[in-house]
Amino acid sequence: MSAIAGIWDRSKQQSPKQWTAYGQRMMDSMSKYPKDRSAIWQDGHVWLGCHDQWITPESEGQQVPYDDALRRLTITGDVILDNREELMSRLGLQHEHDMPDLHVLLRAYEQWGEQMADKLNGDFAFMIWDDARQQLFGARDWSGNRTLYYAEQQGAFLFASTMEALLHTGIVGRTLSTPWMAEFLTTVAMEESTDIQATVYEQIKQLPPAHAIVLNESHVRMYQYGNLLPDEPLHLRSDGEYEEAFRELFARVVRAKVRTRHGVAATLSGGLDSGSVVSYAAPILSAQNKPIHTYSFVPIPGFKDWTSSRIMANERPYIEETVKHVRRVNDVHDHYMDFADRSPLSEVEHWLGLMEMPYKYFENSFWIRGIFERAQQNGAGVLLTGARGNFTISWGPAIEYYAGMLKKFRWLRLYQELKLYSRNAGIRRKKIIQQISETAFPGLSRSAPDLGRPDALKWINPELAQRTGMVERVRQAELDLIGSDTMSDMEVRHSKFANLAVANKDGAVTSKISMGYGVWERDPTNDPRIIKFCLSLPFDQYVQNGMDRALIRRATAGNLPDKIRLNQKVRGLQPADWVLRMRPQWGAFTSEIRDICQDSAVAEWVNTDNIMHALHEVGESPDAEAAFNPATRLLMRSLIIGRFIRGLA
Repeated sequence: MSAIAGIWDRSKQQSPKQWTAYGQRMMDSMSKYPKDRSAIWQDGHVWLGCHDQWITPESEGQQVPYDDALRRLTITGDVILDNREELMSRLGLQHEHDMPDLHVLLRAYEQWGEQMADKLNGDFAFMIWDDARQQLFGARDWSGNRTLYYAEQQGAFLFASTMEALLHTGIVGRTLSTPWMAEFLTTVAMEESTDIQATVYEQIKQLPPAHAIVLNESHVRMYQYGNLLPDEPLHLRSDGEYEEAFRELFARVVRAKVRTRHGVAATLSGGLDSGSVVSYAAPILSAQNKPIHTYSFVPIPGFKDWTSSRIMANERPYIEETVKHVRRVNDVHDHYMDFADRSPLSEVEHWLGLMEMPYKYFENSFWIRGIFERAQQNGAGVLLTGARGNFTISWGPAIEYYAGMLKKFRWLRLYQELKLYSRNAGIRRKKIIQQISETAFPGLSRSAPDLGRPDALKWINPELAQRTGMVERVRQAELDLIGSDTMSDMEVRHSKFANLAVANKDGAVTSKISMGYGVWERDPTNDPRIIKFCLSLPFDQYVQNGMDRALIRRATAGNLPDKIRLNQKVRGLQPADWVLRMRPQWGAFTSEIRDICQDSAVAEWVNTDNIMHALHEVGESPDAEAAFNPATRLLMRSLIIGRFIRGLA
């Protein structure tokens, strides 16, 4: 979570003192982040800086930027290597146990040059000044878990972990990027822009995930060094071999993720993903004489669950079962937090400052930040999560699998599966058969393929939508979406890991909240090794014997209690109480929405008529069920973007 910055005046048109001043401004803007040491390095027209956070045992006392005078290489970076031992062995450094990860990177660059990036595994963003070649080389990790922004001004290349650092120089403008904003306002999903180099600001770009950059005096070259898709399918001889291969790999990945000189914490829900992470981490930490702190969100007192019988708005009973089970192997300090004084509305200023851009994922904002605060207070260096598990370790859509069996005429096996699945999930076979038929033959069961899809043009100013070509683009996207109905869940899953726009969004959140609290978020379910392994397995490893998400259920036998491991009847949902939390401030909230709609600077971007219509629909006293009303969500997102735009004035 170190905050890095740098400048290379490639044109050499200004004095080094001027760029030193700009560099100091960047460092000043990042001084709000926790740090163990701050340092700068300069050689002529090259300037590097770092507010360093010492997370791993090997990083303690390190000097960043680090200048290797013998090799004429200097590095600044924000790095944790998860395949450290493998790299050191390949580099002949296996006896250098205390060598910091940044030093390992320099040796890797010396050995492999620009081909080094695809050999790295972990979270990283770094830049290396190669004095002999007179070039800069840098890279960002596979999932984009560390940010790296850059701008080119006055003949110089400037980079930093944050956009604000670049803006703080005074030579990078705050003009908003019209294409980025237009996409943000018309993308129904959480990601911001399909342009993976773009940012909210016209003059600032970002190095995309899984990309490297090389600069010399005459040109800039950027390239993708790898992807998260498997090289080939994995075929083993038995279910037991798949389970054993997963257990061995997952334990190795979790062990790498808990490497810290501080304490270890974890988010914990009542489900499989975070429970699996905690259950695998507990014995590893026990061997290190470290307890584990778990943090769990629960609804505010007095909340009446309005969700369906198959949804858990309060997962505490299931969480307690996991904690009780894991305590057999390690000390667990479990924390259940309702953050009763917080809501998505109370968090807007914090998150706009943190993210440096508008955001859409407001519902969970208050408890996510609250957990990082508590983890920081409890001395954690690492916060484990299982955020990506739904698409990796716990993937396994039964209905899709059974639809495939139906189309392949595997009716006897399907009949046997249905009996087991009906019993495990507590759903009548008649209903399951209906769902399978609709999935297998969508054209026979729907007359309107796009029925119920959100209106992508509802939020954006109509004139802006026309001017930027978003109207035609959205129409084409809708046609593509109808065509994608024929995509299998396996293909959809692969597409999510190939989509670097998703990685940009997820990675920015991970990077900035980690940097803001000095607690490194680490997700074993999102490790490249786990992703490639899980994507390489045959479908029947994920659905079998009436069990969805079958691989992780089998692989956690003994690690998790059966109440959690075999639960197919209810699933958690957070947070169902966000509207209820905002009720005391609802008058101020709606008043601000009206004020925003009167602001001409905001109206240039958003459809104020539709926002006011949503305000009328939701009313002045919504009930808790309004939490999942699209109109309510439109209002909250409009307040966020309104505040962001007005904050630029």
